[in-house]
Amino acid sequence: MRNQETTPFGVAVELTDRGKEQDCRRKAWRIAAEREAAMAYLSMGEAHRRITEYLNRFSDSVASQDGASLKSLLSLSSNSPNLLALADSLNVFQDANRLIRQSDRYSQFGDILVNFFRALQCYRLGNLVDAYHAFEKSANAFTQEFRSWDSAWALEALYVVAYEIRIIAERADRELASNGKSPEKLKGAGSFLMKVFGVLAGKGPKRVGALYVTCQLFKIYFKLGTVHLCRSVIRSIETARIFDFEEFPKRDRVTYMYYTGRLEVFNENFPAADQKLSYALMHCNPQREANIRMILKYLIPVKLSMGILPTRVLLEKYNLFEYGNVVQSLTRGDPRLLRQALQEHEDRFLRSGVYLVLEKLELQVYQRLVKKIYFIQRQKDPNKAHQIKLEVIVKALQWLEVDMDVDEVECIMAILINKGLVKGYFAHKSKVAVVSKQDPFPRLNGKPVGS
Repeated sequence: MRNQETTPFGVAVELTDRGKEQDCRRKAWRIAAEREAAMAYLSMGEAHRRITEYLNRFSDSVASQDGASLKSLLSLSSNSPNLLALADSLNVFQDANRLIRQSDRYSQFGDILVNFFRALQCYRLGNLVDAYHAFEKSANAFTQEFRSWDSAWALEALYVVAYEIRIIAERADRELASNGKSPEKLKGAGSFLMKVFGVLAGKGPKRVGALYVTCQLFKIYFKLGTVHLCRSVIRSIETARIFDFEEFPKRDRVTYMYYTGRLEVFNENFPAADQKLSYALMHCNPQREANIRMILKYLIPVKLSMGILPTRVLLEKYNLFEYGNVVQSLTRGDPRLLRQALQEHEDRFLRSGVYLVLEKLELQVYQRLVKKIYFIQRQKDPNKAHQIKLEVIVKALQWLEVDMDVDEVECIMAILINKGLVKGYFAHKSKVAVVSKQDPFPRLNGKPVGS
């Protein structure tokens, strides 16, 4: 049996159960060794100093409304040297909670800090489920504080809290699954983020943060396969008139359009998918090639369904070779090549949710095949080019190693005419398709087949 893990770049890596167990064991040994090495030279006084320094920085960040500084203090999964050193200090000086509770300066943030320290210690030890439980308590306390602050100065810190709870929940679920338990923390993170969304979705300057939290919710819902839950937050964003969409940060606008574009692909609303994914592509940072590739994975099938083919240069630049033969099948009018491409990359297309979109390109492939036959006949005899015998199409398909009889070809031609891909009619008795002498093969002009 094999398990899949995902790298930070979204590449699926397969590990055997035994290999994964060994990998986890090596990681635990490494963490324990690093911790012991760090603690071996850490005195009680130095540990106390580091903890006090963190508490002072936290208190000062809030007092001066320094969101950037506060953000760095809450980035649990960042593995920053300062937070790793703090985690080691908490294991040496084990009375940090009393230090917080007995100080007027720190005690007002006690629920945030005590639980964050607990989460940090668990995370450092690799106990991710316990880390999630503690961080969720800290995040709840932070959200309550954020609600009471008048301005939006701490938005960046809230973004980190929203990001961290998703990331830690994903890792905690992997830990639960590896121990044979039901993964449920990511679902809990989604419920927490809905509360945060409620805090941000009202009036005032804080509302600009609603789109970031929405994007984190999208990532959770797509991961869990509960994309129907996206509807309520989409409705809140798109029906509200307090903010113009362009006033949200570009990063969040791009992510939002990417996920809502994917939703439109699933709903087969290709014009809307084209509009949203094209917006995401146009506004995406050109330096972020991995993000551009993610957008193109969905935009290319949408464009193909509208008769717009990508260049080979584009496919090569963004390592999208799985679409190479799909495009070639459309160019050549070769249904066999399309089927081979779908079969070869079936798992990838199914995971992306674009398999059915690509499968429906078969009609366009047949249209292009008939079009090629038409042009060949027009070169031989322009007067009879518009009369295409079904037997000729059958022979062309046989040459492409596609086994079809005349009746099957007649059905395909009927569908092509009905969908507007071919202008013409049947002379049923003579088994001839008579195509229009004017514009017999209409262009889609950016519209999906059958629209």
